[in-house]
Amino acid sequence: MNKELLEALNILEKENNISKDTLLEAIENSLLTACKNHFGKADNFKVSMNPETCDFLVFAEKEVVETVEDPLLQISLAEAKMTDPKYEIGDVIQCPVDSKKFGRIATQNAKNVILQKIREEGRKSLFNDWTCQEREVVTGIIQRYLGKNVSINLGKVDAILNEAEMVKGEIFKPTERIKVFVLEVKDTPKGPRISVSRTHPDLVKRLFESEVTEVKDGTVEIKAIAREAGSRTKIAVKSNDENVDPVGACVGLNGARVNSIVNELRGEKIDIINWDENPAYLIENALSPAKVICVVADEVTKEAQVIVPDYQLSLAIGKEGQNARLAARLTGYKIDIKSETQARGMGLFEELGLEYQDENVSVDQENQEAPPTEFQED
Repeated sequence: MNKELLEALNILEKENNISKDTLLEAIENSLLTACKNHFGKADNFKVSMNPETCDFLVFAEKEVVETVEDPLLQISLAEAKMTDPKYEIGDVIQCPVDSKKFGRIATQNAKNVILQKIREEGRKSLFNDWTCQEREVVTGIIQRYLGKNVSINLGKVDAILNEAEMVKGEIFKPTERIKVFVLEVKDTPKGPRISVSRTHPDLVKRLFESEVTEVKDGTVEIKAIAREAGSRTKIAVKSNDENVDPVGACVGLNGARVNSIVNELRGEKIDIINWDENPAYLIENALSPAKVICVVADEVTKEAQVIVPDYQLSLAIGKEGQNARLAARLTGYKIDIKSETQARGMGLFEELGLEYQDENVSVDQENQEAPPTEFQED
């Protein structure tokens, strides 16, 4: 038993995730390469390896002839009968080759073949492992800045966080641990090239899946996400179990769950709202925390008219229009927000056939029979 070779193969299989069969095949090919370099040809050379003991044998297949013309391909009858008297002219016998007598150059070439195969299989194994991690969140360690990009160590491979995928204003320190979203894994001659992101909306989704058990097991479903990285994210959630409050499950006890995600995103605000199949109610929820008087949604044109109290107009629109912009992305509707005074001046109440009474109302344009609200039809 070749114990040293067996131990070496076991270590390579464990550390580099390369199968022993692949390594044994590489050794066979390297020995054939050595034969070709040493003898000038290797067409009739064979290698036999025992995968259990790693013992190997190199031999040349030679034809038994009366007169030898090519000693690499032929063997004399007399010499063959010295091996076994039963051999006759025309038989093919296997003649062992002492691999220890290979020259230095042939041995070095064989070594290079093995090392090249190990590198190729190592790269292939890493690529296959990380291809399965695409669209997932992983934890990495900041290494250094490469210009405006950041190199992140993910264990056996490094990833690149491009400037375009970084949250504006985020600064990283070497050895700092951060979570990133794996955008793409490309196979290159130098190994897998991994692109990651800190701005992708699915980063927030994956963080909720890892932090909120109900999201991970499908009890609570994240229906839509709208994000402006580093500033605010809105997510719409729906419960598939009537006994589970989707918003409460995502927020957690005293906000523990959502705060953990906010901390990972370095203070980015997260609004969690209830999903509703009725677009009018969904838009009303999406404009939270602003109070809404009336919502009229057109499912054909994907446009919505929203009326809010005068004192809620700035809150509904948000700083630099952020709240309205995120609500539009979340719902997929073009949202036009008007204050109560503006709506009255434009005659929107009369146009909708509604009379203002007290608080809020949500009206679906295709279903004027909305639940009891502060607006009543004339």
